[in-house]
Amino acid sequence: MVPRARKANPPGTPRPRSTADSLALQLEEIRALATEGSPAGRERLMDRLGSTEPAVRQAAAWALGSLQETRARPLLEAALSDPSPDVRSTVAESLGALGRPESRGSLERALGDSVPRVRCQAAWALWSMGDSRSVPAILPLLSDPEASVRWSATTAIGRLGTPEQLDALRGSLHDPSDRVRREAVLGLGRSTDPAIARVLEPYLEDPARRVRVAAAVVLGRLGDREAVPMLLGRLEVEESWVRPAILVALGRIGDPRAVPSLVRESAHSASWVRVCAIHALGLLRADAGREVARRGLGDRAWSVRGASSECLGRVGRAEDLLVLLDCLNDPHPWPRRGALYSLGRLGLSEAAPRIREELLNPEPEVRLAAIWALGRLRDDGAKDAIATALRLARPSAPLGAPMAEGDGAVRLISDAEGRLFDTALQALGRIAPSEVDPTILRAVSEARQRVEEGELDRPARLPAAEVPSPLAPPTLRTLFEVALPGMGEEDELGC
Repeated sequence: MVPRARKANPPGTPRPRSTADSLALQLEEIRALATEGSPAGRERLMDRLGSTEPAVRQAAAWALGSLQETRARPLLEAALSDPSPDVRSTVAESLGALGRPESRGSLERALGDSVPRVRCQAAWALWSMGDSRSVPAILPLLSDPEASVRWSATTAIGRLGTPEQLDALRGSLHDPSDRVRREAVLGLGRSTDPAIARVLEPYLEDPARRVRVAAAVVLGRLGDREAVPMLLGRLEVEESWVRPAILVALGRIGDPRAVPSLVRESAHSASWVRVCAIHALGLLRADAGREVARRGLGDRAWSVRGASSECLGRVGRAEDLLVLLDCLNDPHPWPRRGALYSLGRLGLSEAAPRIREELLNPEPEVRLAAIWALGRLRDDGAKDAIATALRLARPSAPLGAPMAEGDGAVRLISDAEGRLFDTALQALGRIAPSEVDPTILRAVSEARQRVEEGELDRPARLPAAEVPSPLAPPTLRTLFEVALPGMGEEDELGC
């Protein structure tokens, strides 16, 4: 019997695609639409939420959340009932990214989903929305059988809960999951109970490293002097990964009993321990910190040199001018950044001409520090360059960007680009009132026209060297009012 010959496809006939090929093409299309972000593309992404393929629906939900497409909110809320748990989990994440208060009810219902990862993602979404009204709905998840769900619930309650609601976290201090215990410690650190430090102090000896770190951080924030003996005792036996948290806590508490231990730790073999010891000595403004910082300027690690140059701004003197100017020649930007902040803090106006040169530095962190320092020094010679920096800066903060090391490697994530606008505005306001300086008036008036009214009341994005009062943090509006007297008079400004 002669076998039948297979029919050949006519020339030019495309080869039939497999289901896998078709799915891959659909997912590739969604990635392209998410990258493009056009109105037509967003409409097509919303259509893809109705696909028969769960992977396509999931990818479309993720893309719409990434694009902050608020028109998709009703469709995403409906998709919380999707038969695929992967889709429901991603939809909850995207609704959290949209941050619309109208989604609160849908997400609270998702807290009762039968699949743990959906409950977990719903709790994260409610936390990211920042609505404290969701806390009562999240509280039952503290006893969820899944550790990941208890972790997300503890985190959300710790960040959103009222002092009364935070008490529910006391039970989570005994959770078998160290991630849950860590978040419980951090959350209870926001409590107004004056005895909470005594409750948290034993967790400096928790078996899990991350919990011990959290306990040290919280005790430092609380400024609890009664915890100093135990912190010092743990410093004697603690591993190098936990020591930095203890050192910073001791610096924040500000008890001089810690100085000898901090000086000893400034010579530790681990560079990150040396950094935190020097930082703590600066916070304490200890006299011994000046010698330690000057010695640290010659350290082999750029991070230690950076901490030392910045520490001198708190413990240094006018005689440190030359060593700080020498730091501006360091091959790494971090020591240069610290030296600029110190020159500004110490009021060393003789350094202003050299600081102006750093306004052209390619590193945003260095330029940011130079602008802040020149504003602090009220350097009239820098106003033109700072006015230009204000014009070039963006009022809205971008995401953190990698910061190149001196040898080209990337080691740090910097958010300096997002702080340049506010810092330049503050500097111009410090140098001179706009009403007496046409250069500053023009620059600040132009900057004001680029800022929407609703953004004026956000907290000012200033360098860490600027420590505002915790009772009255400056807003962007405050910076404009200082730099631009009579800002509210629309007829004068035309904005």
